[in-house]
Amino acid sequence: MTTIHLPELCLVALIGASGSGKTTLSRQLFAPGEVLSSDAFRLMVANDENAQDATRDAFDSLYFVARKRLARGLLTVIDATNVQADARKRIVSLAKEFDVLPVAIVLDLPEDTLLERHRARTDRPFGAHVIGQQVGHLRRSLRKLQGEGFRQVSVLSTEADVGPARVVRERLYNNLRHETGPFDFIGDVHGCLEELRDLLGKLGYETADNLSVTPPKGRKAVFVGDLVDRGPDTPGVLRLVMGMVAAGTALCVPGNHDIKLMRALQGRKVTVSHGLEQSLEQLAAEPLEFRREVASFIEGLISHYVLDGGRVVVAHAGMKAVYQGRASGRVREFALYGETTGETDEFGLPVRWDWAAEYRGEARVVYGHTPVPVAEWLNRTIDIDTGCVFGGSLSALRYPELELVSVPARQVYAQPVRLLLPEGDAPSAQQAHDELLNLEDVTGKRSIETRLRGRVTVHEDEAAAALETLSRFAVDPRWLVYLPPTMSPSETSGREGFLEYPAEAFDHYRRAGVERVVCQEKHMGSRAVLVVARDAAAARARFGVQDGRSGVVYTRSGRAFFEDAALEAEVIDRARAALDASGLWEELHSDWVVLDAEILPWSLKAGELIRRQYAAVGSAAAATFPAEVQALEAAVARGLPLADLLNRTRERETLTTAYVSAYRQYVRRVTSLADIQVAPFHLLASEGGVHVDRDHVWHFQALARLAEVDPVFIATGHREVDLNDPEGVAVAEQWWLDLTAGGGEGMVVKPLGFVARGKKGLVQPAVKVRGREYLRIIYGPEYTQAGNLERLRARGLNGKRSRALREFALGVEALERFVRREPLRRIHECVFGVSALESEPLDPRL
Repeated sequence: MTTIHLPELCLVALIGASGSGKTTLSRQLFAPGEVLSSDAFRLMVANDENAQDATRDAFDSLYFVARKRLARGLLTVIDATNVQADARKRIVSLAKEFDVLPVAIVLDLPEDTLLERHRARTDRPFGAHVIGQQVGHLRRSLRKLQGEGFRQVSVLSTEADVGPARVVRERLYNNLRHETGPFDFIGDVHGCLEELRDLLGKLGYETADNLSVTPPKGRKAVFVGDLVDRGPDTPGVLRLVMGMVAAGTALCVPGNHDIKLMRALQGRKVTVSHGLEQSLEQLAAEPLEFRREVASFIEGLISHYVLDGGRVVVAHAGMKAVYQGRASGRVREFALYGETTGETDEFGLPVRWDWAAEYRGEARVVYGHTPVPVAEWLNRTIDIDTGCVFGGSLSALRYPELELVSVPARQVYAQPVRLLLPEGDAPSAQQAHDELLNLEDVTGKRSIETRLRGRVTVHEDEAAAALETLSRFAVDPRWLVYLPPTMSPSETSGREGFLEYPAEAFDHYRRAGVERVVCQEKHMGSRAVLVVARDAAAARARFGVQDGRSGVVYTRSGRAFFEDAALEAEVIDRARAALDASGLWEELHSDWVVLDAEILPWSLKAGELIRRQYAAVGSAAAATFPAEVQALEAAVARGLPLADLLNRTRERETLTTAYVSAYRQYVRRVTSLADIQVAPFHLLASEGGVHVDRDHVWHFQALARLAEVDPVFIATGHREVDLNDPEGVAVAEQWWLDLTAGGGEGMVVKPLGFVARGKKGLVQPAVKVRGREYLRIIYGPEYTQAGNLERLRARGLNGKRSRALREFALGVEALERFVRREPLRRIHECVFGVSALESEPLDPRL
């Protein structure tokens, strides 16, 4: 059996004269989507696979598809004769463009066999002499294929070779996706053995001597290169790391200093500078065999590794997304040195292109090479070279915990050309980068991946509407880490006089498989999000804002809640003080929180709506109905048959009076903070956690502590209900009746757990059940009349509920990304998505 070993990612050129069996072989060795056949593309562009005049169009189409496949990291096969050097040159060039290995599989069958096959086919529009020409081109090319750039050449010379041939796909050396960690990535050591031992000890590794290192159970160290030069004990560092790699307790990628040392040890010409002289002097005292082992070890190191299913990549100088998992000289060069602009700075050092500022990859990239004062995340990348050899520290990143661990340098071993001092209160690298968001990150149709609901699609027209809202009216996007989801009402009730009733909400959750719910009092206020930092310094450190503010209050649409900045500052100050007095700062181990709340009175934000819409109706009714009733009463007294009309008019007057009473109880003049109440009900997030893992009772109880220390805050009333307990359900229904009879808006029914999954997946996070008189504001004075009520009972809820689930998933995703300290563009993507979905055309009364 002929076995062909292929890299898992490569560009394969099938080479052979017409009739050699390339298409048959490709079907035998590869999946249909992997093979791009010139004949198939002629058929697509010209309806005839033998149309030679369509060859250029066919190959243009073939190479377009090949580029798309290679960009996605998919093995691709080009099935054409490829016997001429120009055709193969294009293939090798394409492989280089996408940093994959070009591979040739040659079918060099006897010419007699090819001619016999040609005579058996009547569909070929060329003579037998063409076969001879192709065979001649092929035979002259065989010895040149590797010189042309093909990294691997397999030649099948007989039908016996071709028939049983099979392909074995071999994992690329840099592909360690199956290694899932946990890992401890360790920055540039530069010969600092004692600091390395200190750091390993702090990470929980036992270092009995330089050759014996025992890691914590299951963990593995990953060195980002530059083990050597400048420090006091390069041989000791090499001996320790080489021993760990040999024992399988560590991985290592090469650094540029390591490669230079290897070349020097191999006797190649190098410039002895930048600490190499110290390494060579130290190694001169070591046995020759050890120096050879060092050179062999470094030579065998792989440019970069893709780990944990592609979630994390390690390379010495970094790795752009398009290079990850690729194999070429260009990729190795970037891994070692990064990319320079060709310029030098004031210190004579090369100016490096800031690839991390443009990084858009999904994988986290851990690297070193350029010493920095503090390891900071920037667009899912982190430089962990904190300049130990220059008197800084030796740092490690624990993964997947994403925790940074450092030990200080014991002394300054080398003087840096550029100072490494941190810049005081300057924003972090990510915050400085996030001061400007890119339009391309939010425009057009987008798919946003969420943990709770998978992919959520935002359409282009929806994105345009959100751009208008958020770019013109929203608060600073650095504060805007969450937007609340819309909320669906319950199914309509069949009870006489009621459009909504708790029983339908309870039935909804029973059908979904939820057994325990909470009923939350629905305050008649306006939804608000409070982002509160412990002080201005905490706000600056965590949110990157530089204006001295320690918090912000914004609406469901992301606009500033208060028009008066001084009033907003008072609310934030009271929230900070209440969080302090209640002990929540310490309990949460956090200097910031995000709260979901209602702010009362409703008229504070809805004043203009009340005046223009509700009060206008009430005023018109007050001006017209008394006169109408009086006129009808006089007419009936004269004997006209208008008694029914009079009764209907009196009823309408009564309903309109009820309508006015319904909205007026939510209207209150606000002149100061004393006229405002804040009713928080979700403690959404704080440092280190998004609290969707806590049930709603925890949220209510935690936030009730704010009301205990400050009357500005009010506790949100709630009831926990077992849906299998008829008595408990009846008590909850009566509670709702009492709330609404007293002028309350109603209640919200939620699963006890913040995130609940039922028989069909994620269930509604909340269902609102509004009171009979409150709904009069929403649907109009006469909505309770029999005919009107029946029409309203036909309302559809599917669109509203679908939107609620998508917005809920996006909101939680935004908070989780913020807590993970992801780039603002990633957080804003989710917030923007919620705003975009709000533009879907749904009945606003729902």
